[in-house]
Amino acid sequence: MLNDKTILITGGTGSFGKSFTKYVLTHYDPKKIIIYSRDEFKQFIMQNEFKEWNQKNQLRFFIGDVRDKERLRRALEGVDYVIHAAALKQVPACEYNPDEAIKTNIHGAQNVIDASLDSGSVKKVVALSTDKAVNPVNLYGGTKLVSDKLFIAANAYAGSKDICFSIVRYGNVAGSRGSVIPFFHNIIKNGGQELPITDYRMTRFWISLTEGVELVIKALEEAKGGETFISRIPSFKVTDLAQAMLPGCKMPEVGIREGEKLHEIMVTVEDSMTTYEYDKHFIVYPQMVWSESRRPRPTGKKVPEGFAYSSGSNDQWLSVEQIRELLKTVDLEK
Repeated sequence: MLNDKTILITGGTGSFGKSFTKYVLTHYDPKKIIIYSRDEFKQFIMQNEFKEWNQKNQLRFFIGDVRDKERLRRALEGVDYVIHAAALKQVPACEYNPDEAIKTNIHGAQNVIDASLDSGSVKKVVALSTDKAVNPVNLYGGTKLVSDKLFIAANAYAGSKDICFSIVRYGNVAGSRGSVIPFFHNIIKNGGQELPITDYRMTRFWISLTEGVELVIKALEEAKGGETFISRIPSFKVTDLAQAMLPGCKMPEVGIREGEKLHEIMVTVEDSMTTYEYDKHFIVYPQMVWSESRRPRPTGKKVPEGFAYSSGSNDQWLSVEQIRELLKTVDLEK
């Protein structure tokens, strides 16, 4: 479905944007991929990394901020699909600069919605969400919760236009900047013999960048409007991760950080009423239906009432040995 299509990625120079771009250019033949972001240096680096496709004229780099609605409107001319990945994501930075987080994560989301509705060409918009938007305990999570609600409600304003908005939600990607794997790796690389654990009970989901990209493509293929797509993936204990990376190491418990959760939660008990299970993913369907033509038709298995999808109560768990094997696929030197 991506062949001969024009795709725009906001925040496209980030880890997801690069992986999505490489995956699409490798597996499909798009007409054009537009990288929309505000950092010209990161765009310069990405241009050099993708020289092969630059020469084929399949990549465009567009300097712009999601806070700038007029710039978005210009960038979206002739675009078929939009992937919204731009956001301020660092929890402490958002806490210290709440107005900036709101401008990017909430107002920026609304700008993407408005510009997409006004474009006349955009058919599907997929916004990236986070586990932190579920029962948020920090400002970043709060802004992403509002963003999610805006993208779901955007379907109410589509009217007769052939456009739909959906969401893909996952937690920290294995090996992504700011996550626990590179943190442990740096300690080990510098000769450390101890790996600090914030809380011995802490668990996380394991998802790779490729799995995240494939879930977004599934949303592009299947979304009718208002769905939240969530991968079915294994959990691991952070203490098991430490032992997989540095066997036999001491693990001092240092206390949970501000705004941090013990477990990643993807589906709440309240959401279970409209959640369906599929082979490799869950879909939380919208509680409101705006028109019969836009009503999603679930084909999966309804989850039980009271169901919650949390890394702490998952039915799939990685052993220390399995984590060690998966670590071989994570690029820790980037």
